[in-house]
Amino acid sequence: MPLYDQERLLRLIMEMRKSVSRLRSLSEMDIDGFIRDPDKVASAKYNFIVAIEACIDICSHIISRNGYRAPEDYGDTFAVMEEVGAIDPGFSSELIKMAKFRNRLVHIYWQVNDDQLHEILRTRLDDFKSFLSAIAVFLDLRDLNAL
Repeated sequence: MPLYDQERLLRLIMEMRKSVSRLRSLSEMDIDGFIRDPDKVASAKYNFIVAIEACIDICSHIISRNGYRAPEDYGDTFAVMEEVGAIDPGFSSELIKMAKFRNRLVHIYWQVNDDQLHEILRTRLDDFKSFLSAIAVFLDLRDLNAL
């Protein structure tokens, strides 16, 4: 069974869940109301960054603790987890896109279209739940809520 620090993993999962909860709330807004409210747009961007960072940090922690290949960048973190059997190949490619989206939000934020942001809010939030499920299976955790 792969090694991990339970306290650290719990902290990262809690941060991810808080951000995803906020994102779910924002995803219920209609596109016009969302785009007209710059605070909602900013909140979505920030909470996506936090949630995606938490996924990356969870993977980085597991990779480091177990001596897996060092990733070349954030997206490669998910490729490493695919290589060790933690994440399915098809889902890994979606997570790599998620890391690229995080990079756009952080480094070229002016290029992130609010319509696109709202679409991602509406269609991709379940990826976080799927990610946690994959990690739970990989770490042989019966219930992530038990952490």
